[in-house]
Amino acid sequence: MTDSPRAEPAGPAEPTGPSLDSLVRHRTDNGVSWITLNRPEAMNALTWDQRERLIALFADASADASVRAVVLTATGKGFCAGADLRGAPAASARVAGDVARMIRLGAQRLITAVLDCEKPVVAAVNGTAAGIGAHLALACDLVIAAEPARFIEVFVRRGLVPDGGGAYLLPRLVGPHRAKELLFFGDAVPAAEAERLGLVNKVVPAGELEAAAREWAERLARGPTRALALTKQLVNASLDGDRAAALAAEAAAQEINMTTADAREGVASFVERRTPTYRGA
Repeated sequence: MTDSPRAEPAGPAEPTGPSLDSLVRHRTDNGVSWITLNRPEAMNALTWDQRERLIALFADASADASVRAVVLTATGKGFCAGADLRGAPAASARVAGDVARMIRLGAQRLITAVLDCEKPVVAAVNGTAAGIGAHLALACDLVIAAEPARFIEVFVRRGLVPDGGGAYLLPRLVGPHRAKELLFFGDAVPAAEAERLGLVNKVVPAGELEAAAREWAERLARGPTRALALTKQLVNASLDGDRAAALAAEAAAQEINMTTADAREGVASFVERRTPTYRGA
C-alpha cells in the first residue's frame, strides 16, 4: 500500500512552511523542462501536493510546444525516498475500497503521468530512490544515475505489496526472475549493479550528473519531437500487446508522423546530404 509507515491524507493539507514552488523547482532551458524535487531534509519523500505538482508539470510538458524534453532530478542525498504519507485516518478507520482508491488516485496517477508524457523524460538520479521513488525513476524513458545512487524496493520490509506500478515496470526492465528477487528481498541495489541489471542506462560521478543529463536532454530537444513521442508510445505499447497489434500501431504512427514538418526535413536533409534542423513540429 505504501512505502512508508505513515498514512496518506485524503486531500490537500493547508499550506505551511516552504512554498510548493520551492519544494518542486521548475524551469525551462533550451527546450528542456527541468523538474527538481527539493526537500532534501526528508530525502525528497513526496507529499500529496508535491505529487500533484509533478503530475501537472508532466501534463504541461506534453502540451507546451516549446518543451521538447524533460529532466527529473532532485537535490541532496536522496532522489526520492518514497511517499510521505502523513495525516490520514488510522488503518482502523478505513473502509473497504479506501486503499485501492488511494493507490489509483495517487501513486498510479503519478507513474502514468511519466509514462504518458509526450516528451522524452530523462531521470537524473542523484541518490537513494526507494519505493515509489524508485518507480518514479524507472518510469522515465532514460535513466542516468550518480555513483552514490541506490534503488530499493522497500515494500516487503513493511509487509506490503509493491504499488506505483512496481510489479508492472520491473519485469519489463529485468525479467520476472530478477524482478521477483528485487521485490522479495528489498535489498539496496547500488548504481553500478542497477546499470548491469538494466535498470539504468549509465552511471556517472556525482559531480557530472547534471551535465550528463543536460547533454542527453538537449540532444533529445534538438530531435524530431513528434517522432520521439510516437516512438515512445510504440515501445511502451509493444510490451502489452501482440505482434499484429504492434505492427498495426507502427504503421499508424508512421502515417501520422509523415504529416509533420520534421519528417519532411529529415527526408530532405538525407537527400541533400546535410544535417537536419528539427523544430519540433
